[in-house]
Amino acid sequence: MTSLVRRNYFSHAMATEVRAHITGTVWKIEKKPGDSVSEGDTVVILESMKMEMPVEAPGSGTISSIKCKEGQAVDEGMVLATID
Repeated sequence: MTSLVRRNYFSHAMATEVRAHITGTVWKIEKKPGDSVSEGDTVVILESMKMEMPVEAPGSGTISSIKCKEGQAVDEGMVLATID
């Protein structure tokens, strides 16, 4: 699956936003702040139309924040997590 990525150029560090690629419900959060991730690691799993769809880290780094909760409805493009 392709992840939508947006870099935050207004902070000192280059944070990468991990965004929902579909509208759905957060089924499971696989990572927590402080966890190291590599490109392609699953950060969040979304459920849509009874299908589970992983949202993957677009690059390597450390999870700096999780911006969603399990069971939360999300829209396409919503920021789910940030990676530093």
